[in-house]
Amino acid sequence: MKRTHTCGELAEKDIGKKATLMGWVHKRRDHGKLIFVDMRDRYGMTQIVFFKMKAAEELRSEYVIAVKGVVQQRPTGTENPDIPTGKVELGVEELEILNPSLTPPFELDDANEVSEEVRLKYRYIDLRRPEVQKKLILRHRVIKLIRDFLDKKDFIEVETPVLTKSTPEGARDFLVPSRLNNGKFFALPQSPQLFKQLLMVSGFEKYFQIAKCFRDEDLRSDRQPEFTQLDMEFSFTDEGEIFTTIERLLFYVFRDSIGLELKIPFPRMSYKEAMEKYNSDKPDIRENKVGFQFLWVTSFPLFRYSEEEKKWDMEHHPFTYPVVEDIDLIEKDPAKVRSRAYDLVINGVEIASGSIRIHKRDLQEKIFKRIGMNMDEAKARFGFLLEAFEYGAPPHGGIALGLDRLIALMAGSDTIRDVIAFPKTQKAVCPLTEAPSSVDEKQLKELGIKIDKVSPK
Repeated sequence: MKRTHTCGELAEKDIGKKATLMGWVHKRRDHGKLIFVDMRDRYGMTQIVFFKMKAAEELRSEYVIAVKGVVQQRPTGTENPDIPTGKVELGVEELEILNPSLTPPFELDDANEVSEEVRLKYRYIDLRRPEVQKKLILRHRVIKLIRDFLDKKDFIEVETPVLTKSTPEGARDFLVPSRLNNGKFFALPQSPQLFKQLLMVSGFEKYFQIAKCFRDEDLRSDRQPEFTQLDMEFSFTDEGEIFTTIERLLFYVFRDSIGLELKIPFPRMSYKEAMEKYNSDKPDIRENKVGFQFLWVTSFPLFRYSEEEKKWDMEHHPFTYPVVEDIDLIEKDPAKVRSRAYDLVINGVEIASGSIRIHKRDLQEKIFKRIGMNMDEAKARFGFLLEAFEYGAPPHGGIALGLDRLIALMAGSDTIRDVIAFPKTQKAVCPLTEAPSSVDEKQLKELGIKIDKVSPK
């Protein structure tokens, strides 16, 4: 058989026509000589009817089948107005079981009553649920709209390395041992920060990437060890251009994906005002807690004092440009130095962060020195960037927007795991593949690694 229609396609206009459907058995109901099956694919559901067909008695939930028959009107009173195909059914003349199924560990209609651990272990079944598929289709749509918009605005998408140098940015790096360079390690990127700055030095002027990033940190509902962000960088820019571009991008994405027209421009609030009025650097400023409310938070402190280490550290990252009139305070009074950093907040949730970057070597070295990094350490970690600044680095700035968080908010989900196809649990494990897992001694020996046996806690 060759499929002629999807399970969400047949309507009254097709009555009397032959049709072939392929999909999964969602539910089966026996009524003597008649057997009714709700047949499902990712496009929808169609009721199919078997009359005196012995083979149909074998069908169970999640069997994959192909059926051929004639489209017919549902009897009066049996229509289902909740689905597009609810006025018709397929009278089956031929049935082929393409693959049987074991009894699934949970019914798709009852999945919300099943533990997340079980649903993630059998994620390929969980992903069959229409409500889950809709969220991933929304994700696809949002990312496509982002690419379309930025392409029209003359941005170039450039892929940056996944195996790179360890330059910790606050969270722990995931390290990858190098077999060919024994005793040395790559790191998986926490962000493409340094490479996108190098792309500005390279003259690309407008860069973006749908970037996979990695952070070995404690997890919450809005955190994963690997996550996806929209990464952007602009040359010859300022905060105003960056804000306007993001506002117009989000207006376009929200309108064309979920039919919501955002009110732009978004309001702006300094860090000082946010802390004074809301005691939070990501305040929820909604009235009556309704729709989406965006807010730019600006002028963060450049430094924060670490009581634990008894020294000044960065509030964001060390590549953030200070407010020009505060540069003289870096040595004298670092607590008063404001940065040209900014966050975008939705309903009290930070979804984007960025800054105007340092593009001059002397200022970058001054910042490193202020946070206690000597020049030997700075050259060892960031020497390639410092050197690049001496070859005509333009003024530049950028932003990174957390796509998992954004899409979860758009989908009305409480956790970003709902909008990731194969997420990790809050313990950073994958119940489906049982990753992370042990590796054999031969692999470890090739890498020059020996595992110390640690007694269980």
